[in-house]
Amino acid sequence: VAMGKTDTEDLDLYATSRERRFRLFASIECDGQLFMTPYDFILAVTTDEPKYAKTWKSFSKQELNQMLSETPPVWKGSSKLFRNLKDKGVISYTEYLFLLCILTKPHAGFRIAFNMFDTDGNEMVDKKEFLVLQEIFRKKNEKRETKGDEEKRALLRLQLYGYHSSTNSVLKTDGEEIVSRSYWDTLRRNTSQALFSDLAERADDISCLVADTTLLVHFFGRKGKAELNFEDFYRFMDNLQTEVLEIEFLSYSNGMNTISEEDFAHILLRYTNVENTSVFLENVRYSIPEEKGITFDEFRSFFQFLNNLEDFAIALNMYNFASRSIGQDEFKRAVYVATGLKFSPHLVNTVFKIFDVDKDDQLSYKEFIGIMKDRLHRGFRGYKTVQKYPTFKSCLKKELHSR
Repeated sequence: VAMGKTDTEDLDLYATSRERRFRLFASIECDGQLFMTPYDFILAVTTDEPKYAKTWKSFSKQELNQMLSETPPVWKGSSKLFRNLKDKGVISYTEYLFLLCILTKPHAGFRIAFNMFDTDGNEMVDKKEFLVLQEIFRKKNEKRETKGDEEKRALLRLQLYGYHSSTNSVLKTDGEEIVSRSYWDTLRRNTSQALFSDLAERADDISCLVADTTLLVHFFGRKGKAELNFEDFYRFMDNLQTEVLEIEFLSYSNGMNTISEEDFAHILLRYTNVENTSVFLENVRYSIPEEKGITFDEFRSFFQFLNNLEDFAIALNMYNFASRSIGQDEFKRAVYVATGLKFSPHLVNTVFKIFDVDKDDQLSYKEFIGIMKDRLHRGFRGYKTVQKYPTFKSCLKKELHSR
């Protein structure tokens, strides 16, 4: 049985950009609540739009539980978990937000959050403690309702969370937030607050309301009695980041061990607000005449660096305060000081060639940080299609490799 989207299409008018994107890629409905499959999630973070116009397939709770029986335990996780599960699993909207945060934030912050939610100090987090963490993400996403849309927002919340809830019943605040905060800021500022609010007291109620999902079964077992240690959680985060990056890399490499420098530029500029990408692509095309290619290790290290962009920006800004130009050596040192990552000379040179618009071999601090912040927040901001125009040399190289 399939439920069409026509009757609820106007709900997008009352949804945030994140909510609209989740509804666009979700493919399963159970008791009025929408879910993504693992495959839906992969598509949502690696493509611009669904491949096909989707309908929401209705599942009973029994069918959902049968699907979840194929979920492996956390100690059997791998960097192919989501690809192996494909459509055999479900991800809730709150988990979608949580997974996006894992893709775009440094691991160190999650260690702090994990320890904060380890309320009994046994270095393990149980299912109830984990659900409290997820509730913070739900609270952050709920925007203040305006007059006349109560019914629509209530229906939307039912679709996204599976139950009706009052906007003000999750965390006690000192009034409306004037400045919009990021999910990471909300997590850091509300973690300790949650532990002393009615949210912790309502953990049992939350546990009863939330349906089992692939993530909950993976972390806490079919009966929800297992506990999660940080080493397993860290491995899950690392595997998820690697899996998404592998998918992006392989979509350009066509089975080769490298992608071209121009393809690397395409990927970096994707999901950004850059209007004229041709300027940056031409920089690469003419500044690196001999294509060497970017390996997956280089590719992965760069995106690990992006997850620590705030720390890097502080380090890089010190050169500005000292009125020193930012050359390749300064850039490489700032990356290492802020993140502990060592970039290869070729990767650094490629990044400079992409962003060195005036060709003085110096990096524009403001422009680079601004564009990379856009790229980092993929899934949270707008999506921009970047069409691939491979060079003749790149095409020839891949054609020879396939023979």
